Amino acid sequence: MRSFTVAVVAACPFPANHGTPGAIREMSEALAALGHSVHVVTYPLKDDIPIKGVIIHRVRQVGQKHKIVVGPSYQRLIFDALMVSKLYKIIKRHKVDIIHGFNYEGALVGYIAKKFTGVPMLYNAINTMINELPTYNFIRPKTVAIGMANFLDTVVPRMADFIMADTEEIQSFILKKGISPDRIIVVPSGVNVEMFEGREGKKVREDYEIGEKPLVIYTGTFDQFQGVDHLLKAFQIVHRECPDAILLLLGSTLNPLHVTKYQQMARDLGIEKSLIITSSTLDHLPDFLAAADIAVVPRISSPGIPTKLLNYMAAGKPIVSFEGSAKGLSHMVNALVVESDDWKKFGDNILRLINDKSLSKKLGLNARESITGKLDWNTIVLTIEKIYASILKKNNVKKELFYKL
Repeated sequence: MRSFTVAVVAACPFPANHGTPGAIREMSEALAALGHSVHVVTYPLKDDIPIKGVIIHRVRQVGQKHKIVVGPSYQRLIFDALMVSKLYKIIKRHKVDIIHGFNYEGALVGYIAKKFTGVPMLYNAINTMINELPTYNFIRPKTVAIGMANFLDTVVPRMADFIMADTEEIQSFILKKGISPDRIIVVPSGVNVEMFEGREGKKVREDYEIGEKPLVIYTGTFDQFQGVDHLLKAFQIVHRECPDAILLLLGSTLNPLHVTKYQQMARDLGIEKSLIITSSTLDHLPDFLAAADIAVVPRISSPGIPTKLLNYMAAGKPIVSFEGSAKGLSHMVNALVVESDDWKKFGDNILRLINDKSLSKKLGLNARESITGKLDWNTIVLTIEKIYASILKKNNVKKELFYKL
């Protein structure tokens, strides 16, 4: 396989300790390790996370906000606009072979550059707008947000030369928008399995005075669509039967409004003494998971594979998840899967794992086995480079003319 020069469009803080930026970082590192030249075009915002073998190009800082937040903002719209000219310059300077655009903003930026340069674009679809945009309350009234989401869901996939869907659910969603089946393939997100090997949770339990109490962990952002409200209600059932159990909400970044909201909700439910809300850097995430007895995914529906779910599986944790987010999970095989938004049953299943150690152990071992050689990045990028090669077999006359200018 020949090496490629790839421009990865990451319209987000990068690197950053949450979902999409984490997937982009791990994929880019794995591609670079295969010998490809990977250039990431991104925002000026970042977490202090090391990244190997990848060249990062940032747009300039605009505005006074330097803190990473998840979701849409006016500052992000400015960054997205600046990324168009930045990407154009990177393509011309480094003779990029292919644009790899993540999410809608990355695809939009990549499409404009594609039109000017002739460089083909791969769209990496890991979510849908209708599933997320209306929940942020950034665009009002909500009917306008829904209309914009439907418009983007219809138009953006058509901008790409080829589409890489994170799950069969996203693939089906895009096909229903009229995209030809020969322009899309399912390639799931991955995880660095070795990151979770040999980790010790003893210090976490000591630092938070958890001792030998059952520990249930949620990791990720606290936005509305993540279902933390359902989790707290479910944990009330757990607390009633097992008052020693602890629920730990672990975020990469903490929005004070979210913290205040869930602390108050915990007080109203009578579980405030059993709740810990804290944050962690990426390098300490495996230690928190090692400390946990059970990991949970309370998001009712996720078109893509939740990054937290892959982390749980790599850490060998028994998982409780709502069916709509249980990508790669089978009930009683490698997780306990709960139908719809039945938070009472969600709580019952957490209790079941607390009380049944042998079942917990079996599910955790099976969860880890489910991703080995399948959902690790070293395996997945072998497919991605084949997709690059396939796209580049098509007519690239316009690109070659652009590089001769």
